[in-house]
Amino acid sequence: MLKWAVACILQVCLVGLAHAAGPFGTIKIGNWIGGAFSNDQTGAFSHCAATAPYENGVILVVGQNTNGSWLLSFASPGYKFNKGENAAIDVIFDGQEQARVFATANQPNMLTSIMPPNVVRSFQKASLMVATAGRTVLQFQLTSTAPVIAAISNCMTRVKADGLDKAGDFAKVAAKPAAADKPAPPAGKPGKTASFSGTGFVVSTSGHIVTNHHVIDGCIGDIKGNLAGEAAMVLRVVSRDAINDLALLQAPATTTFKDYVRIRDRSIRSGDSVVAIGFPYHGLLTSDFTVTTGIVSSLSGLLNDTRHLQISAAVQPGNSGGPLFDTSGQVVGVVVAKLDARTMIKATGTIPENINFAIKTGALRDFLDNSVVPYQTAEPKGELKTTDIAGNARAYTMLISCTGTEQVDAKR
Repeated sequence: MLKWAVACILQVCLVGLAHAAGPFGTIKIGNWIGGAFSNDQTGAFSHCAATAPYENGVILVVGQNTNGSWLLSFASPGYKFNKGENAAIDVIFDGQEQARVFATANQPNMLTSIMPPNVVRSFQKASLMVATAGRTVLQFQLTSTAPVIAAISNCMTRVKADGLDKAGDFAKVAAKPAAADKPAPPAGKPGKTASFSGTGFVVSTSGHIVTNHHVIDGCIGDIKGNLAGEAAMVLRVVSRDAINDLALLQAPATTTFKDYVRIRDRSIRSGDSVVAIGFPYHGLLTSDFTVTTGIVSSLSGLLNDTRHLQISAAVQPGNSGGPLFDTSGQVVGVVVAKLDARTMIKATGTIPENINFAIKTGALRDFLDNSVVPYQTAEPKGELKTTDIAGNARAYTMLISCTGTEQVDAKR
């Protein structure tokens, strides 16, 4: 009965369409099974999803649709909902993190909710989820959720790029290095080549390094990284996120790092002090990293972009991809840009001062989770001197360099 129910649920679309055709390709991780699906009426790709049955009679369905929304569904052959019926569901992860999601019955036997990014992160990391709707309380022992989320993300990327006809095993997320390890030169007339650089920081014991996508975009040949005063090493590209301007690199397996960053587990506030560390104008200024301080000026960036923080800590070309720390030495963002003075002069007639931006840790953690990279979080405890924060950062803040062209440099 349960196998039949899972098969039926797999044929139900998560986004309100009558039915879904599929699965195309496969996702098979632990008790989770799924793949890619299309709208049975139009034939267009609609979503990727995976299901897992539980002894309580409920089938969990997790998926992502083509709009980028993450969806969590609770399905059972015994459910009898009216189509369009709504329900508030409180979910608690590992007895600590609690959130409320709002679900809708798109089908009589299934409630579907949109998961905010914080709920997706909790779902990936937790081992127990308790869901409460009215007087109904259900427990779900969560296993393999992080690789399932990564496989669904992989499914979305591959099907959008290659189509349903080429769907394969989406669980093989990192089976081979990214094809962009050695990017091809930009199309068009080649420009004069030169060395360009940015900043990155180590996030795992396996030597994973975060930087900005634009730091490595268009690099020709090897991408190299080195800690201040140490020899450079060739880095491998693991994954990229051009939309959020993040890239993940990895050092050779023989390389060992003394330490790596901890990501702040609490939201930072406007007015909190921050420290930016990076390698601006490397080769023109010092060969060591530089340290600047400031505050969080706003919890949103340019044009109210909520993925970014606005900071007053001074940054320059070369700071891109560097860590932004709070006063306890934990990462609260990834330095990404400064407001372009020339553009603002043309638009307003004034020169902007102390307006710079960093990517928030929410986007960073989503990126690391989707890349299946282990990392550590920590609560802010006490304050360190800026000199101590800088001293600790020597163990994991890297100069990232490569050869590019003038056209590539124009994008940086």
